[in-house]
Amino acid sequence: MIPLKDDNPTYSTPIITYSIIAICIMVFLLELSSPNYSNGAIFYSWGVIPASLIHDMQLPSEVYRVPPVATLFTSMFMHGGFMHLIGNMLYMWIFADNIEDELGKTKFIIFYLLSGVAAALTQVYMNTESTIPMVGASGAIGGVLGAYIVNYPRAKVLVLIPLGFFSQIVKIPAIFVLGIWFLLQFVSSALTSSAGGGVAYGAHIGGFVFGAVAILFFNRGYKQRSIRKKISKKNKNPWDRK
Repeated sequence: MIPLKDDNPTYSTPIITYSIIAICIMVFLLELSSPNYSNGAIFYSWGVIPASLIHDMQLPSEVYRVPPVATLFTSMFMHGGFMHLIGNMLYMWIFADNIEDELGKTKFIIFYLLSGVAAALTQVYMNTESTIPMVGASGAIGGVLGAYIVNYPRAKVLVLIPLGFFSQIVKIPAIFVLGIWFLLQFVSSALTSSAGGGVAYGAHIGGFVFGAVAILFFNRGYKQRSIRKKISKKNKNPWDRK
């Protein structure tokens, strides 16, 4: 099931969402241009390594770039490959604009970064001895998805459902689309060892849970803003309607 778009309108331009997408794309292009991309050294320089963060494991001088704590932030703008980047940016494009619209620019930045940090720490906690670097925006985006399912459970999401040689496009409430996504992360995490590399399911789960809980605190003023938007839409000049 691949989400394509939602029918949840926004009332402001999601500048931060667009900026994060642009930054992630630019960072990925820089990764590709680096001689350390093919051998994976760049991920050790900027990715979260649990053993370095928890046990102060020392990296070789030719790889070390920033303190381990800083990688909690640098890692969430990096991606391991094209599909990793495209998948994350698709979810970011569809769901993040509404959360930014509700929270405002500044609060959304804080919410997004905290979601990414919480996601990374969840993955680290699952295997503190791991020496494998973790990168990707999926943990922070998981926080966005958790916030979306709380704020807009009934919003319709247009999804593509591959059925062998055939495909079907249908509209499904967000609570089912994102609920299934979360369930898949949970099941995949239970069936996959955290000792090896691969998808950081723990980060997805941690980000989602953090986002679903944190949005309840970030939502202060949410009802007031929603009322103002409805009034603004109701009082819109009829000559401006398309």
